[in-house]
Amino acid sequence: MVNSHVLVLNQNYEPLNVCNVRRAFVLLDLGKAEMLEEGEGLLRSSSLAFPRPSVIRLIYLIRRPRPQMRLTRREVFQRDHFTCMYCGEQAHELTLDHVIPRYRGGRHTWENLVSACKRCNHRKAGRTPQEARMHLLREPFHPRASAYYVFHQYLHNEHAWRKFIPGWEEQTAAGD
Repeated sequence: MVNSHVLVLNQNYEPLNVCNVRRAFVLLDLGKAEMLEEGEGLLRSSSLAFPRPSVIRLIYLIRRPRPQMRLTRREVFQRDHFTCMYCGEQAHELTLDHVIPRYRGGRHTWENLVSACKRCNHRKAGRTPQEARMHLLREPFHPRASAYYVFHQYLHNEHAWRKFIPGWEEQTAAGD
């Protein structure tokens, strides 16, 4: 139970990270955080029992950089909604296409990668879309990591956290 998860919110209620119950209890005991939601069970010492924290909020504001999304095949496909960016066909058998081919100086970045069906990727081959006379349905972009992206793996088990994670309803309705 001491190693179960606790959601840590910033002073402004923005989700920061996840820690274990032991770390959360230390923050609470030192007066650096307050408990917003109790979890199931109690933490017991030899003579006292304390409610187990599930969500805590820091008393002070932490400034930190926004989390970044990892550049993986799956994340590119999700950004493009499992749709070929050349013909618009939705499929689960997609490939990654470098808009500007790597051998011609194209980089392996969010702004140069798109989802493509095998047919379109083969047709484009090692050319740019202009040379292949193919047009992108949407320009590739670097997506922002939402709180849902960072914490979604916990939301199936930690129902009390959902009200603190903006956008979880839209994401679960879209199919996770």
